[in-house]
Amino acid sequence: MKSETPKVLHRICGRPVLSYVLDMVKELKADKVVAVLGYKQEEVRKVLPKEVKVAIQHKLIGTADAVKAALPALKGFKGTVLVLYGDTPLLKKDTISKLLKYHNENGMAATLLVAQLNKPAGYGRILRDKLTNICGIREDKDADDFEKDIKEINTGIICFNKQSLSSVLGRIRANNRKKEYYLTDAVTLLYNSGKLVDGIKIADINEALGINSRVELAKANSIMLARINEKLMLEGVSIVDPSSAFISYGVKIGRDSVIYPFTVIESSVKIGKRCSIGPFAHLREGTIIENDVVLGNFFEAVRARVGAGTWAKHFSYLGDAKLGKGVNIGAGTVIANFDGRSKQFTTIKDKAMIGSDTVLVAPVVVGKNSMTGAGSIVTRDVADRTVVAGVPARVLKRKG
Repeated sequence: MKSETPKVLHRICGRPVLSYVLDMVKELKADKVVAVLGYKQEEVRKVLPKEVKVAIQHKLIGTADAVKAALPALKGFKGTVLVLYGDTPLLKKDTISKLLKYHNENGMAATLLVAQLNKPAGYGRILRDKLTNICGIREDKDADDFEKDIKEINTGIICFNKQSLSSVLGRIRANNRKKEYYLTDAVTLLYNSGKLVDGIKIADINEALGINSRVELAKANSIMLARINEKLMLEGVSIVDPSSAFISYGVKIGRDSVIYPFTVIESSVKIGKRCSIGPFAHLREGTIIENDVVLGNFFEAVRARVGAGTWAKHFSYLGDAKLGKGVNIGAGTVIANFDGRSKQFTTIKDKAMIGSDTVLVAPVVVGKNSMTGAGSIVTRDVADRTVVAGVPARVLKRKG
């Protein structure tokens, strides 16, 4: 990754890569989950749920050594051990459920998730005997020219019978070029001892995409974006151009809302029903949009709550604010929420009219049914039903 950040903590759609894997494991309802950590393990621990046990691989000398480090945490466990990787965020529950079902129903010692690739460079190749039984896996860097032509590859996802795994793990030797202990060597050892080893083919190879570079991180991000957008559309949200709607994990959007192109919506944002967002809008974390709100082009909000029926159609920034119902935000309105030391809060109450190019210098309150003139700089609270204008804004009249 060429980064000081651990690979599994790089973000896809607003959350760590590892978190997607942990979500999938939770859906599987595993009896025990063990995370094997190495590089900067203190940082990785912070994203682990409390129920996940931690094992430490003190020297990063291969996948077999990593699994060996996890076994003490599985003492007394009898059943199926599923080995996953923290850098494969696109795996789906259904895929792994099929793998586990096949493994358990057929009494396998090991079952691999395999795939067919036209360009298999970088992946371990599946080796089969004359009867087409899986007899081994050859890592790409150790493969000869004949083996490199094999198109069937190992995704790295394997489930084992616990007893079978324990019986061969200690016999794996560092006999490859990098002097690492490969978990894939367990397949050969099990085959040679007469145990049943098989594989099932993954339908979509993208699910098994492992992230080892910024290029692969971007590819995974694009795939996850498409999944998020598809889920929202199936739930009743209109996304005009899914390829240019950048919606993070955990965003909630109500039915009949419309998301226009080049809109960025970050994690934890909530949008109500029948809203119109964008184009070129940016809703940052902590923003809540109630029903029937229109937020137009070049609009940005952060830590803002926007009340039902509010309009802000052009070129506005709302930070650290609460807007009431039926507020109208004129083009070019800015909330100056930072005083040089800390963020300050602004309240705009129901049916207030904020004139174009108004600057609201927080902390400030604009009352109900009040109005600011175009180009005003508001530095003091505005009472209900009051019109202010000027630099700085002064009271012109009180309505009613």
